[in-house]
Amino acid sequence: MARVFRKRSRYGYGVPRVLRNTALAVMLSTGALHAQQSTILALGDSLTAGYGLPREQGFVPQLANWLGQQGVDVKLINAGVSGSTTAGGLSRVGWSLSDDVDGMIVALGGNDYLRGIDPKSSRENLDRILAKGQEAGVQMLLVGIIAGGNFGAEYKREFNDMYEELAAKYKIPLIPDFYTGLKAAAKTQSGMAQYMQPDGIHPNRQGVAEIIPAIGPEVYRLVRPEN
Repeated sequence: MARVFRKRSRYGYGVPRVLRNTALAVMLSTGALHAQQSTILALGDSLTAGYGLPREQGFVPQLANWLGQQGVDVKLINAGVSGSTTAGGLSRVGWSLSDDVDGMIVALGGNDYLRGIDPKSSRENLDRILAKGQEAGVQMLLVGIIAGGNFGAEYKREFNDMYEELAAKYKIPLIPDFYTGLKAAAKTQSGMAQYMQPDGIHPNRQGVAEIIPAIGPEVYRLVRPEN
């Protein structure tokens, strides 16, 4: 996990998180506070936004329901924008990281790949997004996309490697492929059709339901890092 440095909070600009946690511990010990809701920002593209699905069937609502079933009190902010590239995520991460945000899921890169954007540019954008999260003192999770060979072997290698390299740099957990759970359920390429919308890119409700158990445990650890 990323180490917590300093975080802007409602207790005052630049107050270290450890002071807030100490105050909360005192309140807990006196019975004044029984639970603290965590706020997680989900920064992504159409996969995060829930493109093509009723609002309650999208990635963020289904993830929130899964976390609730694990007994976690969490507020998930859907900062997914359909068509967003890593550059788009970088342009909005600053104001998206409001003072109440405790953690951030970064799930970007799919549109960069579809457009054939230079992986060096995508890597730089993701690097800057994660740097802003580190500066804000939030816990982070990086979720990647596995590139195919559409643009050649070198492109594929550079694109896929950037996620692992950045996760190592910031010492944060990585899920290499957003579709991991869906692919496991489908078992074969032909089996994926039942979990996808007609465009073959976006998961349907059932597909999202298969994706959540593969991503949910890492999000749980953002909220409950001691577990």
